[in-house]
Amino acid sequence: MSMYIGEALVGEGNEVAHIDLLLGSKDGPVGYAFANALANQSAGHTNLLAVLSPNLICKPATVMITKVTIKGMDQAVQMFGPAQKAVAKAITDAVAEGVLPRGTADELVCVCGVFIHPAAKDHDKIYKYNYEATKLSLQRAVNMDPKIDDILTKKDTEVHPFYK
Repeated sequence: MSMYIGEALVGEGNEVAHIDLLLGSKDGPVGYAFANALANQSAGHTNLLAVLSPNLICKPATVMITKVTIKGMDQAVQMFGPAQKAVAKAITDAVAEGVLPRGTADELVCVCGVFIHPAAKDHDKIYKYNYEATKLSLQRAVNMDPKIDDILTKKDTEVHPFYK
């Protein structure tokens, strides 16, 4: 498989986290998307590597894509602080816990879309929810969840939290 896809929504209020995630080999479509994300920046959409701290990236290397236009330093600090640390920690913990085999850490890359509401304020909740959402979306990706039978069973009964 050249691409694994995961998604998760975790939390509540303005600090809610929504992660869209692609995982795949460096020489496949996810690798090309990873390189393009780092090479093609635009105003308000600064893509960045997920790092545990400056000078310590996570592996598989992960590029974070902003899903909301960053319009000021408060939002930038949230993306370059609690969200960045949360995504990196979740990816690293997935390797430590065997969700991703350790031997694949240098072979794979991840593209991670991160949503932070412009009115979010609580950095601890931003960290917590983005950590949980990243970890869940990664688990779903590698397990290829949800399964098509689950989707078909629930397609007419599920309620979307932002459209009822």
